Amino acid sequence: MCLGIPGQIIAIDDAANDIATVEVAGVRRKVNIACIVDEEHPVDSCLGDWVVVHVGFALSRIDEDEARLTLALFDELERAERAASSVGPSASRS
Repeated sequence: MCLGIPGQIIAIDDAANDIATVEVAGVRRKVNIACIVDEEHPVDSCLGDWVVVHVGFALSRIDEDEARLTLALFDELERAERAASSVGPSASRS
């Protein structure tokens, strides 16, 4: 299974090679944005866009509201996982 994470393009680092910095939940990574660049959306117009990132590539643009909702769901899943792991496996057997 593959998982794409929403992130926001906060800097264009190398326009010639389609490299930008994307922030995902406070973590900044350099990603390749070639998949979202075209004549209608040149590299420089990508600044501020929300994108779905997978293995170092921005695969598609995403609406900001959808991105924030997805990030909130990931946070909720993380909290649920922590709560489940703090209960431990013996609690589920009783």
